[in-house]
Amino acid sequence: MDKNSLKLNEVTRTYFEKMSRIIEGQIAADMKAVTHSPPDPSAVSRLAESPYYNAMMRTTCVVTQVEAGHARNALPQTARATVNCRLLPDESPVETMQTLIRILADTKIVVSPLSEARPSPSSPLTPEVMQAVERTTAKLWPGIPVVPVMETGATDGSYLRRAGIPTYGVSGVFIDVDDVRAHGKDERVGVEEYYEGVEYLYQLIKTLSSRSD
Repeated sequence: MDKNSLKLNEVTRTYFEKMSRIIEGQIAADMKAVTHSPPDPSAVSRLAESPYYNAMMRTTCVVTQVEAGHARNALPQTARATVNCRLLPDESPVETMQTLIRILADTKIVVSPLSEARPSPSSPLTPEVMQAVERTTAKLWPGIPVVPVMETGATDGSYLRRAGIPTYGVSGVFIDVDDVRAHGKDERVGVEEYYEGVEYLYQLIKTLSSRSD
């Protein structure tokens, strides 16, 4: 894959468009530029320097485990590496594996999946859902912008999306941007932020379930 290539969907395109109006400087300009058709290759390259933005623009594969050798005083006869790939929605697992084989360029290296990949489509930004989120947010936190984000990891929502059921994750929990501990040591949220999130979800569910005559 070309280092300047990218693949945006409705969610990621809207994310970069809205974030370009919130932040400032070169990053804001680059976010706007990647939504153009065709996107600016220089902007794509600069944004890709951030692992987070890079994972929103393309499928990523990272070596997470390496095993080799059987003794400290002997050369290893075999070696194995586990490569964790996080595929964009609708991305082909077969094409991803073929890309890895092409990059390795060594017929002695065997590439095989450890488990079956099950890609699922992204959920559309349904107006009824987005409007409910925006109204609830404005009610509890006036002036706070609502920006859709595509998670860079898998959730149980993938099962529902494969069944044709659009799925959204809305927490309403604020976190310190300089204290991100997801899946890390002492993963946590603040006590006050937790209860604010509970109230937010309660209000959002009421808004989504209400009927207008």
